Amino acid sequence: MNNIVLFQPEIPQNTGNIMRTCVATNTVLHLIKPLGFMLDDAHLKRSGVNYIDKLNYYVYENFEDFVSKNKDGEFYFFTRYGHIPHTSFDYSNKENRNLYFIFGKESTGIPKEILKKYLDRCMRIPMSENVRALNLSNCCAIVIYEALRQQNYNGLFFEEVQKGRNYLESEE
Repeated sequence: MNNIVLFQPEIPQNTGNIMRTCVATNTVLHLIKPLGFMLDDAHLKRSGVNYIDKLNYYVYENFEDFVSKNKDGEFYFFTRYGHIPHTSFDYSNKENRNLYFIFGKESTGIPKEILKKYLDRCMRIPMSENVRALNLSNCCAIVIYEALRQQNYNGLFFEEVQKGRNYLESEE
């Protein structure tokens, strides 16, 4: 099972976009407090559109609370200070294990004290020297789709299901 973990997210629009991505990819979302917004915030709902009711998510008081309740998987940390590209790990999930992709808050990321304990799992999405970091919701989408690619997009549809497979060929 794929899991996105947001450590103290600050911007509701980012979290709303990530929620939508989680619903689209059958990914569980974990939110670690404090949050920079209320979960019923109108901005958050607007970003998540009509999909929030389909979201599987959990909220934790702090990082220790998250770790104590999720000892069943592998943790991967995303930081601009990481030295390993996000594509360097095998996420194919052959053993049906839980994968936790952990992202820090928009302003300061994940605290150094946490990252130091997991140096071999600190990754970076490669980018030019002209940008400090990508938008948080973009990073989550890049990483989850890499994991899903390695898992052959298990459980996802390869064709549009609402208007039908032959929509482009139809006369309408």
